[in-house]
Amino acid sequence: MDPLDFLEPAELLSFFHCRKTEMSCMENPQTFLCQLRDHNLIPEDRYQKMIRMKSKNNMRKAVYEVLDWLERKKSDHIPLFWKCVFKEVIVNQYPTLKLLHTSLMDGSFHFDPQLPKSVESEESDEKGSSKLLDSEERQPRSTKKKRKVRSGSICSDNDDEQPGPSKNQTLSPKKKPKKILFSSPKKNEMSEIWTWPFYKTQLPVTCGEVEGMLKRDKLTKGEKCILVGKEWFTPSEFERFAGKESSRNWKQSIRCGNSTLGKLIKAGDLNAAVYKKRSKPAKKSQFSTRHLNTDEEDSRDEETTLEAQASSGEATEEEGGDWAEVSPVRDKTMFKVTCGALSGTLHKYRFGSGKCGKSIRTEMSWLTPVEFVNVALNQGDASWRKDILYEGKPLSVLIEANILAIHSLLCKCKQCKPKPEDLESQKNDDECCICKSEGKEELVVCDNCPRSFHQKCHLPHIDDTILRDDSQWMCTFCVFKAIEGCRYPDKQKTEAVLSRQISQHMLECPYLLLYLCSADEEQIFATNPGQYLENYCSIIKTPMWLDNIADKLQWKEYQTVGEFVSDVQLIFTNSATYNK
Repeated sequence: MDPLDFLEPAELLSFFHCRKTEMSCMENPQTFLCQLRDHNLIPEDRYQKMIRMKSKNNMRKAVYEVLDWLERKKSDHIPLFWKCVFKEVIVNQYPTLKLLHTSLMDGSFHFDPQLPKSVESEESDEKGSSKLLDSEERQPRSTKKKRKVRSGSICSDNDDEQPGPSKNQTLSPKKKPKKILFSSPKKNEMSEIWTWPFYKTQLPVTCGEVEGMLKRDKLTKGEKCILVGKEWFTPSEFERFAGKESSRNWKQSIRCGNSTLGKLIKAGDLNAAVYKKRSKPAKKSQFSTRHLNTDEEDSRDEETTLEAQASSGEATEEEGGDWAEVSPVRDKTMFKVTCGALSGTLHKYRFGSGKCGKSIRTEMSWLTPVEFVNVALNQGDASWRKDILYEGKPLSVLIEANILAIHSLLCKCKQCKPKPEDLESQKNDDECCICKSEGKEELVVCDNCPRSFHQKCHLPHIDDTILRDDSQWMCTFCVFKAIEGCRYPDKQKTEAVLSRQISQHMLECPYLLLYLCSADEEQIFATNPGQYLENYCSIIKTPMWLDNIADKLQWKEYQTVGEFVSDVQLIFTNSATYNK
């Protein structure tokens, strides 16, 4: 049975009512509309009009209108609507639908604020007055949803009719800017899009034929700031990616509209940190960091280095001898490694060789050493031993010191000759992200990141229906990251947030608590300290620990955000008091 069958039609309708705006903002909604058309949920003539629209703004308005029409005219078909748009192939294409599906499945939508009763429109025999009333009533309704007030009518069955006097009155102001768009001011208007509020945090940029999105804050910090598809680039890397490396001046080759980034920076419309230029060294030693040389040079350097090691062993003895003698390093099972700007943790028990065993855990995935180098430097596997560094020294030093062992080509272990199920399990952690143990319970894996959880460790608790569901599941970390940018466009005052009802923040509070639990590697703050610390209860009158807060969150014992924050702060206040 479909899990949606367990929800009442009234619940699905209410959920639909509150999510129309989110769905109307989805990028490239053509597939979404095709699915609705295939299930006879939208009229054919309206579908034909919408797929011919080229303006994104017009498309968003049209999608909202058709969803509003569906709610008003075919509300009994809303359960069918959710079933058809939650098909796996559709959900995978639209992150918004994936989040909505998760909200329905984990029940978090129950924490949505109660809506005031909607104001019913007064019936009138005259079309003009009816539409004016509709327009006036929609203004406060759109304010509640924090949407821009739109002129014109919501989707109706009479859209093909010629506009009457009221429509002409509404649409007439729009004709003037349309004439301006085809005149010379268009160039100046488009060249100043960086001043628009919509582009306060990011800007669309181009370099040659390649388009990307520049994050202002990352540019200010000197980080990789331009997103193309799913890959981040520094301005120089974006310039090379676009085939404009010969210009060697990203401030002139990268543009926003008709202006170069250099011009925006000079005018004070954009802030940029100083990006260090990479240069090729005159002589490359075994222990130098990565510079810009070709794959063939890397391969020759590595071959020469390894031959020198095999013949003399001097370099290894000089650099790796200390590690071979120090037992703490030899007994280690995890190593913090870096490659370029990318960092991760190498797990010894997962390591097979360069291509065998996803042994390096980054923030977003498990990678083999070769894949780690590819992601960090976009290079092949010729030099992974020297490109991956541990404490500033290449990984080859750990290998030569016999701290890391490369498996034989004939090895048939799970890392070297994995079965399909082994490959699948390598994509996620082998222990719970929260309690740091495998435990007796089955681990639930996130389909969007490498984290794994016990059902009761995750917040909210993972329901059995989710385990039986074959569709993808996202953990609270991923859901929060996915909507963080659009949910918090501006900084908010602490006092105002603390006084809010916690039901409005049943994503943020669990995220914060899970983050603290995940960071508590030794589980110091997880359990009641009075059970294992002598005289603790005589010194601390109100003990508090992370598991206790998690239980109170799960069972909705907090009323405001301030109560939750107060308990979190109490843990560290108690710790400071006890350790005086």
